Amino acid sequence: MFNIVKATPGDIPLIRELTFQIWPQTYSAILEQDQIDYMLEMMYSEPSLQQQMQEGAMFLIIYADGIPAGFASYQEMQAGIFKLHKIYVLPSQQGRGTGRFLADFIIDDIKKRGGTALQLQVNRHNKAKIFYEKLGFRVKEEVDIAIGNGYFMNDYNMEKKIG
Repeated sequence: MFNIVKATPGDIPLIRELTFQIWPQTYSAILEQDQIDYMLEMMYSEPSLQQQMQEGAMFLIIYADGIPAGFASYQEMQAGIFKLHKIYVLPSQQGRGTGRFLADFIIDDIKKRGGTALQLQVNRHNKAKIFYEKLGFRVKEEVDIAIGNGYFMNDYNMEKKIG
């Protein structure tokens, strides 16, 4: 049984704990360790997560049978257009419907807010692209985004129309 809770700044240590259980397995075959370390600090340090929350990103934590199993964040970027910044579930929870439950919750929330589209970026080599396609997302374009220190995010921009 799944339960989703809106995260607060007090949940940042839990989000970081989940990140460090998920990220290495997700990205070790795709990115060099130096880039993983850089991105973890850039996007998942306590100050960075606090800033994301202050700037309007809604963070959710999903629990499976009372145990933290993953998290997501999203926000409205312009009228009706939302961006899914992050959605991660523990490797032990992948393939069990956890990610789909979390994504469906977000899509339902966006519908209630009058959203017309949900967008995301996914690394071009991340197997999660298949998960997103099953949810109805379509590739809009390929992008290479400089993130500092000579690193790039080589992603697909994907979008799901809502409504």
